[in-house]
Amino acid sequence: MKLFTVTLMKSPEELAEKLVMAIQRSDYYVHNKAKLDLSVRRGDGFFSIDLYGLLPHFTLNAEVHSLYHDTAELLADYILDEAEADLLHMLIRREFDYDQEEDIRSIMDYCLQMLDGSEETDEPMSGQKARQRRRHKIVLELEDYLQQNTELHLEGFLRFRLGSYLDELRDVVEYAVDEYVMDRQYQEFISLLKYFVYIQEAKIPFVHLIHKGGNEFMLLNDRMEQIDTDDAEATVTMEMLEKDMNFEDMIVSTLITVSPGQVYIHTREPDVQVIKTIKQIFENRVEICSYCRLCHQLDRTTAAEYNKG
Repeated sequence: MKLFTVTLMKSPEELAEKLVMAIQRSDYYVHNKAKLDLSVRRGDGFFSIDLYGLLPHFTLNAEVHSLYHDTAELLADYILDEAEADLLHMLIRREFDYDQEEDIRSIMDYCLQMLDGSEETDEPMSGQKARQRRRHKIVLELEDYLQQNTELHLEGFLRFRLGSYLDELRDVVEYAVDEYVMDRQYQEFISLLKYFVYIQEAKIPFVHLIHKGGNEFMLLNDRMEQIDTDDAEATVTMEMLEKDMNFEDMIVSTLITVSPGQVYIHTREPDVQVIKTIKQIFENRVEICSYCRLCHQLDRTTAAEYNKG
């Protein structure tokens, strides 16, 4: 009595063999293998796994549903582990018209960041939760299908029965493409700023950029005088480069305008985005100071102001 046939197309044989071994190690198969017959058929471009119940020992009772559940879980893991990346790759190429492998790899990186949950939350288990949610969705569809059908063409099932899962992947790819385009535009803008800095001669020997924490910065020139980041000339510089203004842009714009020979950044948070951006633009002109006499003086001033308040 045939229980099911699973057919894989365009799958490397070693992957199909992994699926066979997984079925053979499933709880239901291990406990009932004397009543079951599993065989494999290989053809031109396909690989089929047939599972039969051996009569008269095999009886189609309620327990057989655990076989369908175990098989659905195995197939869901197979889809997530072996097919999901290929599906993302296909969507990027066919629906978003990217054909350069370098572009596709970059977009894939964004896809994987989102699928493992890192874009939603910083919780350590978020990636596992995101995978389990997708897995549960696939298992329910597969289990329902196996209980009603004996022939499962896996690629066709993915295309026609897992629409909500594919829609989720499509949304992920759309998000990833948007992020990739924005990042590429950002890198192009950074390259433009680097060139702008390169062709300018230094106007002052150095500046001190003091990071007070969060988004609070202070800029001092070589005479230890505060530089106004709302300076009109700096604003014009950024407008020339066709960039919308925000607080971080004002700092970068002011630095480009005053054109220092060296930028001393005083911070305990060197990974803040604006500091990373300044390091990208000014490259070897930047020196990061984690703590010096100036930092000490600023700490004392800050503490005095806090106590006075």
